[in-house]
Amino acid sequence: MGVSLLWKECLFMYSMSLALLSIMIKYSKYVRENSKMKLILFDIDGTLIDSGGAGTRSLNYAFEEVFSIHDAFKGISMAGKTDIQILKEGLGTHGLDTENGNIGLLCERYIAYLRTEIGNSMKHLKPGIMEVLGLLAGREGSFLGLLTGNIEAGARIKLDPFRLNGYFPLGAFGSDHEDRNKLLPIAVERFSQLNQRKIHYSDCVVIGDTPRDVECAKIYGAYSVAVATGPYSYASLLESGADMVLSTMSEMDYGVIVES
Repeated sequence: MGVSLLWKECLFMYSMSLALLSIMIKYSKYVRENSKMKLILFDIDGTLIDSGGAGTRSLNYAFEEVFSIHDAFKGISMAGKTDIQILKEGLGTHGLDTENGNIGLLCERYIAYLRTEIGNSMKHLKPGIMEVLGLLAGREGSFLGLLTGNIEAGARIKLDPFRLNGYFPLGAFGSDHEDRNKLLPIAVERFSQLNQRKIHYSDCVVIGDTPRDVECAKIYGAYSVAVATGPYSYASLLESGADMVLSTMSEMDYGVIVES
């Protein structure tokens, strides 16, 4: 065989290999983008854990340190609200400015106190949480994240004693936006950036313990799960319009979640 012919055959085989590689890359991308995937987002307080009052105490301690006002958040409902929203309500209740750096200072002091307060003996996991996380995290096509009103640093501090942070590589937090109803698009965008694929709101599941958790899912057409392990009763969560209502996470119907 002449050198010229051998060279032509080598070039032909090389071009065929490149064409095959291109097909494989395109097919892999197609499979990745079209395979069924669920983004399952969890609230923290009242849903995953009870912090033993660490969050409320830390907010009160921070407010007292900065403004010398004791028990500043007494009478202010916190369930389902973002930390920034709660802080602004506290400042407004006491006639204080919300726009001159007070929020940032309070957040800084809140986090400092929370690192200590989360060590209390009253904190605990909510029923069924480890079973749910274990099954969903190990399920192909399920991706776990957080959707919480906690500022991100506070969220991670609260989850750390229970070793839960590893289950949630991404999230949308109260530090991203003070309006909980703006958080799902943020979580979806972070999922897309991390996984290099898009996901529709209809393939998202939001799990929480308040009507606000339900609302922030339903306005985008996401599937909502409400669990009565927080301050709201089972009956009141039924009235919220949630797609699924549970007494505890131990009642989770996994088939409905992943096929919803």
